Amino acid sequence: MVLAVSFLFLFFKANKDGQFEDSHTPAIRILFENKQSKPSKKDQPTKPKSYE
Repeated sequence: MVLAVSFLFLFFKANKDGQFEDSHTPAIRILFENKQSKPSKKDQPTKPKSYE
């Protein structure tokens, strides 16, 4: 009984703090993430001049 009441208390506390307000964004977040592409030539490190 104590365990059930504690879970119920934590649920209402999370609900009051806004834990469950945005249920739409997490489902579509993966659609808007940037895909990692291959690094371009300007992103690659250059050799020091002493090795040329």
